[in-house]
Amino acid sequence: MRKTLVAVAIGTALSLAACSDAEQQNQQNTQQAETAQAEQAGKDVSQQNPFFEASPLQYQAPDFDAIKFEHFEPAFERGMKEHMEEIQAIASNSEEPTFENTIVAMEKSGAILNRVSAVFFNLSSSNSDDQIRDLQVELAPKMSAHSDNISLNADLFARIKTLYDKRDSLDLDTASLRLLEDTYKSFVRSGAQLSDADKQKIRDINEQLSSLTTEFRNNLMNLTQENVIYVQDEAELAGLSDSRIRSLANAAESRDHKGEYAIVLTNTTRQSILAELENRELRQRVWEASANRGTGNTETDQRPLVKKLVDLRAQKADLLGYDSWGDYTLETNMAGNPEAAQDMLRDLVPAVVSNVEREAEEIQAAIDADGKDFELKPWDWFYYAEKVREAKYAIDGDEVKQYFEFNRVLKDGVFYAMNQLFGISFEERNDIPVYHPDVEVYEVFDVDGSSIGLFYADYYARDSKRGGAWMSSFRSQSELLNQKPVILNNMNITKAPEGEPTLLSFDEVSTMFHEMGHALHGMFSDVKYPSQAGTSVPRDYVEFPSTFQEDWTLNPKVIANYAKHYETGEQIPQELLDKVLAARNFNQGFDTLEYVAAALLDLEYHTVSAGDDIGDVVEFEQTALEENGVAVEAVPPRYRSTYFAHVFAGGYSAGYYAYMWSEVLAADAFKYMNDNGGLSLENGQAFRREILSQGSSKDPMQQYIDWRGQKPTVEALLERRGLTEPKVD
Repeated sequence: MRKTLVAVAIGTALSLAACSDAEQQNQQNTQQAETAQAEQAGKDVSQQNPFFEASPLQYQAPDFDAIKFEHFEPAFERGMKEHMEEIQAIASNSEEPTFENTIVAMEKSGAILNRVSAVFFNLSSSNSDDQIRDLQVELAPKMSAHSDNISLNADLFARIKTLYDKRDSLDLDTASLRLLEDTYKSFVRSGAQLSDADKQKIRDINEQLSSLTTEFRNNLMNLTQENVIYVQDEAELAGLSDSRIRSLANAAESRDHKGEYAIVLTNTTRQSILAELENRELRQRVWEASANRGTGNTETDQRPLVKKLVDLRAQKADLLGYDSWGDYTLETNMAGNPEAAQDMLRDLVPAVVSNVEREAEEIQAAIDADGKDFELKPWDWFYYAEKVREAKYAIDGDEVKQYFEFNRVLKDGVFYAMNQLFGISFEERNDIPVYHPDVEVYEVFDVDGSSIGLFYADYYARDSKRGGAWMSSFRSQSELLNQKPVILNNMNITKAPEGEPTLLSFDEVSTMFHEMGHALHGMFSDVKYPSQAGTSVPRDYVEFPSTFQEDWTLNPKVIANYAKHYETGEQIPQELLDKVLAARNFNQGFDTLEYVAAALLDLEYHTVSAGDDIGDVVEFEQTALEENGVAVEAVPPRYRSTYFAHVFAGGYSAGYYAYMWSEVLAADAFKYMNDNGGLSLENGQAFRREILSQGSSKDPMQQYIDWRGQKPTVEALLERRGLTEPKVD
């Protein structure tokens, strides 16, 4: 709207200069009327901005019928302004600081900013476009400065410190005391105790980090478009199903390549299509496009961003008194320090590499048996691994997919399992507006019939969505703010052509259960303070509830309810199911090594000291893999540096190890539950009460001990991944 008013003013000046006196007066009157109209339009937009008031929809779900792009910028501006006014009022309060007038008041602040941020940043990941990405770039330094203006506010910190110093005499309950302690630590870790000069350095670094991570994230979408593999001859697609080929043709036509076939990369080194393509040259093209993206092979080069991000993080850690970014980040995680995380990962390497070597021998034997005269390369692994899988377990991947139709998996699988374990049910709501036609909304009801919250299901891939799978929220639960949760799950499943069923791989089925685990962590939250709600827990704990839910995928009762042929409705034959179960740990050496390699690479980047130049990014990566014993040519890291979104665009810097750390908890928890009754409402309610409802209102390990009765051990993890023989009593 500001641009409109400026344009009117410029137009007025130019017109007046060219007119006679009479004409000038007429022109001036006209322009004044237009200016007034523009100003009124600005006021109308301001008054109608849906973010300025709580949404009228149930649980304040976003009203996407009312939300327009032009609402975002003024809502952010007003939201930051009002939030800062609220913070200043708290900081300058003449009354003695109390928990209520300081900590609780902070928890209640920022309503407009919270509303617009939740919608905007979800759309920037789920349904982005050039306008959103441009605004995100513009907002990044402003949001960083706004955060710093709060965390580096000396008067505000003085009030928090006063309360922290006498916390033992405040008679606070456990959650309130934890909130006070965490708030104090957060301010200290943000630089509240630094000199003014060093505070300014922190501000400058934070602004750069915010802009660079935004640029890295936006570049990932550019890389997806730059690295599309176009195929002219359908014969090169031998091995793909007719439905898959039609999907590739549709993808090409949507990119103005009608008559061709477009292979669009997902944001991992491995690409699922490699398991089906018979043409080795095309497999190599796909793999190289995937593995080399962002390294200068196309216009978008991510290597300079990686270097800057690593350097700035090391500088910030040094200013705050830490040896490295890893030491700074992991201080508040369960691991405590990077050495603990590295030790956990490195302890797995010998067994994992040994498994990979055995798998590679089997795959090379399959290549030789196929009459081919070449050594195993990374682009060959998945294609021939499928042949080995079929030979060992006689499994046809396409046959298995016919029993995993999308809607049945979601409703008769995921929803059913959650009903059996927690007593909840999902009722579709077609009356709540969505941001894309593929999104579905469900109201979630508790075992007693009461409404818990809303669940948005956004499972299909599209060009406007970033890669991967994740959970987020439009509203977090809070007793203080009288908020119920509005939760979102995202995946990138390729949607079948119109009129055909979308059939899933077993990995996609497992991921649906995983993301529902995150969703229920947010949905079952039962805490007072919004900053303690749901998934607001340490990085190496947040993946525990989600990984725990994955194993219900193959629970006999659950799979019998959803694994049915998409045409006949017949249940998956027991013989085929037995093969699926037996093959569950197939290729676990590869799966584990590609993950461990990426996690160790992340930690190598983030244990660099301030002032140390990492040099060439590709060389640093290779050296890191070699020094950790995970440089296996045929098994590259799941994410290479230039598209490692978790680390350089998301919140997992120095924290990608968290998936394995959490899996230790998840495997131990699942085995314990199965040893004590398995899939039952009683077990689910206990898990919900002690784990899923707590958020960060209680120490995470104490949550686990309260439920399990002891700390976890690693035996169940090794068994879960097939890296050791299960014990026999």
